[in-house]
Amino acid sequence: MNLAFASAAAVLFGGGAFLLLQRDLLRIVAGVALISQAATLTLIGVSRSRGQAPIAPEADLPVSDPLPQALTLTALVIGLATLALLLSMVDRLVVVFDTAYQQPVPDEEEDQQEDQEADQQPDQEADQEADQMADQKAVRTAGEDQHRQRAEEQPP
Repeated sequence: MNLAFASAAAVLFGGGAFLLLQRDLLRIVAGVALISQAATLTLIGVSRSRGQAPIAPEADLPVSDPLPQALTLTALVIGLATLALLLSMVDRLVVVFDTAYQQPVPDEEEDQQEDQEADQQPDQEADQEADQMADQKAVRTAGEDQHRQRAEEQPP
């Protein structure tokens, strides 16, 4: 029977590891849940012993160890809390980014190039605005010069 517990835990752990390597965030969460259940099944399989309850044992009869049972319950609670946290994080990511797939992390060089391009775009827009303002000022000063010349040519 121990072989059955060991093989079932191995299958669960292998499936969980496979799901952790996927790009879909929900599959990653399912992989974490499977690995958690594999740990719980391992604890149950290791602690399997026949005996009476340790609360009121009778003399000369074997007693079951309560520690693995407590560890199993603790592992279940921690696994459930971790699963709830991961699912809430995935939900928030889906709401914010409209996707449940992991995005590749860009290299530092790509980040620097994007930052440089972003920095150059406002500079180019500012240069264009400055050129437009200079052209408008030149047109105004040319118009003022023409107005002065006409005023000087006409006698009072």
